[in-house]
Amino acid sequence: MFVGVGASRVRDMYKEAREVAPALIFIDEIDSVGRARSSVTGLGNDEREQTLNQILAEMDGFKGDEAIVVIAATNRPDVLDSALTRPGRFDRKVVLDLPQKKARLDILKVHSRKVAITEDIDFESIAAATVGFSGADLANLINEAALLAAREGKTQVDNSYLERARDKVVLGEKRESMLNEDERNRTAYHEAGHALTAFYMPHADSLRKVSIIPRGLALGVTEQTPREDKLTYGQHYLEDRISIMLGGRCAEQLIFDEVSSGAANDLQQAAALARHMVIEWGMSEKIGALSFHAPDESFPGQQMLAGKGYSEHTAELIDDEVSKLINTNEDRAKFVLSEHREQLDSIAAALLEKESLSDNDLNKLLGQPAESK
Repeated sequence: MFVGVGASRVRDMYKEAREVAPALIFIDEIDSVGRARSSVTGLGNDEREQTLNQILAEMDGFKGDEAIVVIAATNRPDVLDSALTRPGRFDRKVVLDLPQKKARLDILKVHSRKVAITEDIDFESIAAATVGFSGADLANLINEAALLAAREGKTQVDNSYLERARDKVVLGEKRESMLNEDERNRTAYHEAGHALTAFYMPHADSLRKVSIIPRGLALGVTEQTPREDKLTYGQHYLEDRISIMLGGRCAEQLIFDEVSSGAANDLQQAAALARHMVIEWGMSEKIGALSFHAPDESFPGQQMLAGKGYSEHTAELIDDEVSKLINTNEDRAKFVLSEHREQLDSIAAALLEKESLSDNDLNKLLGQPAESK
């Protein structure tokens, strides 16, 4: 009963725009109807394709004297139908990157205008600690800080509320700990392993916080902050990331002579990163300067039709190189933890006592930060 409704609404929209011209039409999430049309029988969506065809037909029907501008937005320009982006339709592409530090600082100030804040508020540190946040994320952070202050009967938002709001947005809501003493001890050493490995890896980001307070689905967290906004990542940096991911598991193995299921997410992330390095970014001597892109998962059946793009022999090489990358960087993490066993014990003991350690606490325990070594 709904067949053709999308196309009908498109016709009505353009008709209204012509009646009130000059007009601006803005289509958000254009990929919801503008995805590439499948050439495989049974994999298409007739209703969506009818809507897309109507948009294409309307944009072709503009006269030279019609004052109508059409703008669309998407987070997935790679899946758009080529007919949409050809000259005469959406032929101008404007890329909006995530805000850099200075832009984040300005955005925070804009969203805090309607919120009562203390005079000593430090937006600089919050801007530096919110790498990868969008404007909406920053607005949400200010809103969360205001809610936290209101719940506690405060009339102004200070730095502590901004910090707590950021932790809630990034790490998740605190939840009641159900850990027994043995699990709590294991979690402390696990996070201490991440932290100590991060501290001694030469290309790693700065440590910001280590905590064994359960948040979201995690029993603990080790948070790092990039020293600056990055758009590309070097091979040494990525290898250090793998070592840090495996540092918690290595610490458990060193202290308890066994590993636990708590490292499952670390292993998944490390394996995914290693596979990206080998398959897509050419960071393997055996594979060389080749990049293999997996077929887009947005289209069911496309992977089966297109194939992997490489032979079974190459697939075996990829598996070997991924394993080698994981094992090499696991050995690096084990070496660091063995060499600095006393510091590992110190961090774990401090976590068991305080539950959360800031960068200043870690510097007191470990000495100079990694970048000065």
